[in-house]
Amino acid sequence: MDDDLLDFLSYISSEKGLALNSIEAYRRDITAFVTFLRTQQIASFSAVHQEHMIRFLSQLKAADYATATISRALIALKVLFRFLKREQLVSTNVALYLESPKLWQLIPEVLSGEEIERLLSQPHVNTPLGARDRAILELLYASGLRVSELCQLGIYDVDDTFVRVHGKGGKERLVPLGKKAIDAIDHYLIHYRCEFESEKQPRLFLTKYGHFIDRIVVWKMIKEYAKQAGIVKNISPHTLRHSFATHLLDNGADLRVIQEMLGHSHIGSTDRYTHVSRVRLQEAFQAFHPRNI
Repeated sequence: MDDDLLDFLSYISSEKGLALNSIEAYRRDITAFVTFLRTQQIASFSAVHQEHMIRFLSQLKAADYATATISRALIALKVLFRFLKREQLVSTNVALYLESPKLWQLIPEVLSGEEIERLLSQPHVNTPLGARDRAILELLYASGLRVSELCQLGIYDVDDTFVRVHGKGGKERLVPLGKKAIDAIDHYLIHYRCEFESEKQPRLFLTKYGHFIDRIVVWKMIKEYAKQAGIVKNISPHTLRHSFATHLLDNGADLRVIQEMLGHSHIGSTDRYTHVSRVRLQEAFQAFHPRNI
């Protein structure tokens, strides 16, 4: 890839006549992409798929890069793969149909079912923090809560069937919970949360010192468990929200129902997940349809 990158930089410098600042920006963007590919064990541009580009750009989004920066990186990828295809260094220009920069505000990182299981199995539930962390992970994946909503939960906001969520703009909603999430929360409440008086500490999830947890605690916790689980995707608490919505859609849930559970005011905010599912549907067709094998 290094030689191809040098050829590309020579191309945009000599044939395109770009300014030095533009060439340097292209170099930074493509170098960052190459670094990302190496974390995915991809050794050549010919092995790159569109999904890798989506993951890379989503990673920039998750790291709070400006939209203009992400848009520039997208353009750099398009120019790069157009060059690689022209030079016959790749057989297919996988960036050809990459959508507009608005896509990177929409496409989330999503964990597979197997990755979810690995992540959720990391906490040791026979310790106070492990029991709390398992309950947090199960609840985030079972309900699609924002991390800020989770941190604000009171001890009485959860019952045997629903969690009462205090969402954006002071809006409340009820989200159903599955058995595994309820069992994890009950285990935490019965064995460890009872050490702190609920009248003095009304929040559901507390630190080991009995203080309210915040989003940074949850963010660091998920990062550490993802590392332990061998998950190489750049994930955050929001990844579990995205995975919750995408897995529901994949299994046939109505988009309006998902919108209600996520607390989206507009269906357009929920519609981002249909793109991810279309990709998966296409992959399933390519792999399993008898006329395609």
